[in-house]
Amino acid sequence: MSLFWRIFALNAVVLATATALLLWAPVTVSVPVVLTEAVILVAGLVVMLVANAALLRIGLAPLDRLTRLMTTVDLLRPGQRLPEHGRSEIAELIRTFNAMLERLEHERATSSARVLLAQEGERRRIAQELHDEVGQSMTAILLSLKRAADGADEPLRGELRQAQEITRESLDEVRRLVRRLRPGVLDDLGLISALTSLTTEFATHTGLRVLRRFDPDLPALDQQTELVLYRVAQEALTNAARHADADRVEVSLHHTDGAVVLAVADDGRGTGVAREGAGIRGMRERALLIGATLDITSQPKAGTQVRLTVPVPRKP
Repeated sequence: MSLFWRIFALNAVVLATATALLLWAPVTVSVPVVLTEAVILVAGLVVMLVANAALLRIGLAPLDRLTRLMTTVDLLRPGQRLPEHGRSEIAELIRTFNAMLERLEHERATSSARVLLAQEGERRRIAQELHDEVGQSMTAILLSLKRAADGADEPLRGELRQAQEITRESLDEVRRLVRRLRPGVLDDLGLISALTSLTTEFATHTGLRVLRRFDPDLPALDQQTELVLYRVAQEALTNAARHADADRVEVSLHHTDGAVVLAVADDGRGTGVAREGAGIRGMRERALLIGATLDITSQPKAGTQVRLTVPVPRKP
């Protein structure tokens, strides 16, 4: 039944009921109208309006659900759909909206994949240039300062030694940036070693206590999946250091039935509602890239937990 005929039928039911009551109810209308008769007519009008409003609310409920979904849908949380029933105009509208959501989610995932792959390529290029150009130049400067300091007299020798230490610290910082831009240990030694190196460096630079719980028997993961797991852990640790005001962070990676789960939990000041900043939305886009599910919970005085669930095909 079309929306027009549905509303017409609802109104017809109300009007027919009112007409039947006027025909068979022992009520007459005098001229002029008596007070009791006016009260009865007004009461009947109110009843008809309430009944009509209730029936229209029931009839238009699918449109209300569609409106709520339209205002809250997020393409970074795929799978939000409305049930489709019947062959009416409303059902057709819901089917069309669900199809549009599916198309938009696919296009968003495809475009995000292209952007993230381009981003990783740019990270790799910058890391390579920092390592080859800046790193080698600073190493040459460091050696020159050492030779100059060895042949200089005081107090120039002390100043050259100081400049040498500043250059060495800058070189270490450049190397740390290179590791953050492109974790070479991930390509060379695998995910567990990369996460171990990441958490060790994080604890050293932030002073936070980091607990690691990694399953040794993880299934084989492709390079893209390992990179997403590493980047999500990296972003979650960065957020914990910047915003959580925590003392301890726990990083776990374990294998459940049909999935690999990465969890990063801190004991900081949770907010009750996780703020969806650029970092969190970036993690969601990476999760979509490999078909994973990202869940973030933040409770006051209980900390924040980032949980990434990556489905793994079962072996036949």
